[in-house]
Amino acid sequence: MAEGKPHPSSTKTSPRSRPPRPAEAARYACEQLASLIVHEPEGVSGVTRDEDGWVVSVDVLEVARIPDTTSLLATYEVRVDQRGELQEYRRVRRYRRGAADDC
Repeated sequence: MAEGKPHPSSTKTSPRSRPPRPAEAARYACEQLASLIVHEPEGVSGVTRDEDGWVVSVDVLEVARIPDTTSLLATYEVRVDQRGELQEYRRVRRYRRGAADDC
């Protein structure tokens, strides 16, 4: 066995040496959510720190329509731990792209 090859446990799912920063937590949340649902994330609308890690709000295009303003999007709440590993996710909102938030 060659010694210069990386060890199999050094994949992106291995424990990280330090807690992720907000941008890293958002990236990890998007990557892991995309691997579980059939839709690709479009963006992040919120990142909040909690006692166990991070809560990331990820916006996803669920149904593309023409015109684009009638497309259906959803916001998923994704929790990642101190190592950036996904703990849970859930869809918290579904809306039309052109719809304004209630104030």
